[in-house]
Amino acid sequence: MRRTLLAVAVIVILLAGLASAQSPRRGGTLRAGLDADPPNMDPHQSIAAVDRQVFQNLYDKLVDVNQNLEIVPMLATSWTIANNGRTYTFRLRPNVVFHDGTPFNAEAVRYNFERMLDRAFGSPRRSEIVLVERVTVVDPLTVQIDLEKPFSPFLSVLSDRAGMMVSPAAARRLGRDFAREPVGTGPYRFVEKRPQERIVLERFDRYWDRNAAFVDRIVYRPFPDEQARVANLRAGELEIINMVPATEVPALKTDARVRLLERAGLAYQGIWLQIESPPFNNKALRQALNAAIDRRTLARVVFGETVAPANGPFPTGMLASDAGPNARIPERNLELARQKLREGGQAGGFAFTMKTAPGRIQQQVVQVIQSMAGEAGIRVNLEIVEFGALLSQLSSRQFQAIQIGWSGRPDPDGNIYAFFVTGGGLNYGPYSNPKVDSLLDAARILTSADHRKRAYGEILEILNDDLPYIYLWWPKEYKAMRPNLQGFVHISDGMMRFRNVWLNP
Repeated sequence: MRRTLLAVAVIVILLAGLASAQSPRRGGTLRAGLDADPPNMDPHQSIAAVDRQVFQNLYDKLVDVNQNLEIVPMLATSWTIANNGRTYTFRLRPNVVFHDGTPFNAEAVRYNFERMLDRAFGSPRRSEIVLVERVTVVDPLTVQIDLEKPFSPFLSVLSDRAGMMVSPAAARRLGRDFAREPVGTGPYRFVEKRPQERIVLERFDRYWDRNAAFVDRIVYRPFPDEQARVANLRAGELEIINMVPATEVPALKTDARVRLLERAGLAYQGIWLQIESPPFNNKALRQALNAAIDRRTLARVVFGETVAPANGPFPTGMLASDAGPNARIPERNLELARQKLREGGQAGGFAFTMKTAPGRIQQQVVQVIQSMAGEAGIRVNLEIVEFGALLSQLSSRQFQAIQIGWSGRPDPDGNIYAFFVTGGGLNYGPYSNPKVDSLLDAARILTSADHRKRAYGEILEILNDDLPYIYLWWPKEYKAMRPNLQGFVHISDGMMRFRNVWLNP
């Protein structure tokens, strides 16, 4: 009997411990390490992927995506699509307030769309929602959005920055200074931003979901140096990091102090070329540089098994990932590179400057490219630029070449449209081709996956000849965290959603 009672007691203790470990607990400070200092806290002005890491917890969106990249409700609890895909009617969540205490309602949704569509405001989001013709307040909790024509990726677009709702009162009051005092409806409210040091959010006590926001505060710290980021995680100074250096993946897989999560990603990396001015206004010279790069060797030498060589914007598994030349990784061809140099009137080679962000991996990438290009007679001068300044120079077209990528979106439109449509908000080349414009627009209207894939295949045939951007690799999506961080859901978009996580002692 004594042994039986002892066994029962042990089982009860074990079950209690298990329940304690699995049940969310409130309190504590979550410290997250970022690869760069987020440049802009206004989702309607942001162009940096790292900004979005903070946005996930500061702002709610009309809709979100789940682990299977399916559209799920957030501020919109339901929606209907009518008029052959031209009319979306959203039913909004009741009793939601912004962090400044003002109500979220259909009028707020209308204001947000008008803000993004205002040409004078200059939002990068405008190109994502440019088909919106009219936003109508049906009643306080119902909003109708009419599109100029059907737009297949519309809900996917609203699961990111275009769907993030800012406080109309705060935006009107602060104007261009809104980014300094951002106000959303998310589970955490903004406290402070100290450039290059930290961003602090605190739990919003009036958040609509009472079963969310378990930690008291979130502190984001930028670590452009990959080794410092990982070292702080291992030392227990951080609970999670948003980007894991490829060189650290093998060691982290066996490190008992850390949990490493891996998924297929949505992102790509490559080189923007400034095609308005020399030397890359010469198409043959763009083709020469492209032919000089060995993507497979670059991927293997710098990243090992953590990336795949790329020749397009659609990573494996995404719709259109096998469309046209995207499915074929070109081989390095030095003879072709030299031939293109001759065609471009630069038989002896040419020189250009390529910019990149700080960091050991980034510098290794551009040094490998520099070496490969040099073998073809192309001289690459390297310039390291702080990430925020790099984005500013990218958007203002103050570059010849920039090695920079895109964090990826669930729908292929989000990985290509704004970059290459004439006048697109992310078209940094700037690139313009009427046939590409027509095909990009067609892919937005088509509802058949096969038809969309065919359109994207034709687009990639043109882009891989014109080369305003040279695609290099597709990264896998990793997150590394301490074992005490619980409840984290790893999604292929790479975003750190903290609304349902908690910290065990």
